[in-house]
Amino acid sequence: MSISRRNWLKLTAGGGAGLALAELGFSAAKVQAATGHLKLTGAKQFTTACNFCSCGCGMVCNVVDGKLVNLEGDPDHVINQGALCSKGAAMQATHESDRRVKAPMYRAPGSDRWQEISWDEALEKLARKVKDVRDSTWIATEKDGDVEYPVNRTDAIGFLGGAQNTNEECYLWNKMGRLFGTNFVEHQARL
Repeated sequence: MSISRRNWLKLTAGGGAGLALAELGFSAAKVQAATGHLKLTGAKQFTTACNFCSCGCGMVCNVVDGKLVNLEGDPDHVINQGALCSKGAAMQATHESDRRVKAPMYRAPGSDRWQEISWDEALEKLARKVKDVRDSTWIATEKDGDVEYPVNRTDAIGFLGGAQNTNEECYLWNKMGRLFGTNFVEHQARL
């Protein structure tokens, strides 16, 4: 094996510096452990589910003053056990994007522009539309031969859940679908 003079000098200087630091009590593991908490000082931790696909991977978000400062896989999550794919790891960029929609947007019929509306107005429009569709398509009874049976349902509303939803969210989603009078409650997953 041949080594150039330049590489020999680099190795000698690096080895000497490393030995000197070790003699002074510096340990790379201790330094890394000591500085690891500094980036999260004062941060509030929240757990969430990745929204890129239907796998439902868990994430831990660290927020300081309303700003997302760190995002990592949740080591206690049953699906990803702390790992994140490239899409999940890039979620912080989408969170901070200036193109991210942060308020309800409405485009009137025939218009070519979206306009920002308040949350109250958006909820009112949504509730009114759901109520109108439910009322106009309500089926109270169905006949089977000469017998009429009460069915009390609508076939015009459907609910679609996903694997990123928790069991509790799925339970509530299913209950809400039944309260709206639909049998069309489905699940989307690519697992």
